[in-house]
Amino acid sequence: MATIALDCLDCSQKMAKPKKKNKPSFRLQPTAGYLVIEPLEAQTKTDSGIYLPESSGEKPQKGRVVAVGADEITEHGTKKSSPAKKGEVVIYKKWGGTEVKIEGRELLFAKFEDILAVEK
Repeated sequence: MATIALDCLDCSQKMAKPKKKNKPSFRLQPTAGYLVIEPLEAQTKTDSGIYLPESSGEKPQKGRVVAVGADEITEHGTKKSSPAKKGEVVIYKKWGGTEVKIEGRELLFAKFEDILAVEK
């Protein structure tokens, strides 16, 4: 009879369950047709290596989706689903959405139609 050595597994001990990660404190659910976006930091250095002062920077138009509302029902009765999923990085309209500060975080509530592209 052959024996097999098992590394890192002691059958006499119970396997420990992996610890659950703490859920983020963000607990808002956007209404139908809206996404909550956390804007990403504006670029402070150009591709050629020139550093930009903060005063010259425009507000970012790129951010990570932190929450997604339910599908929107259009005036024609059809469903319009979200263009992005939670965790994806999106490009949004320059003047789109409503900026809010919640628990020290700058967030943007944007309509589905304010999303211009999703990074792949």
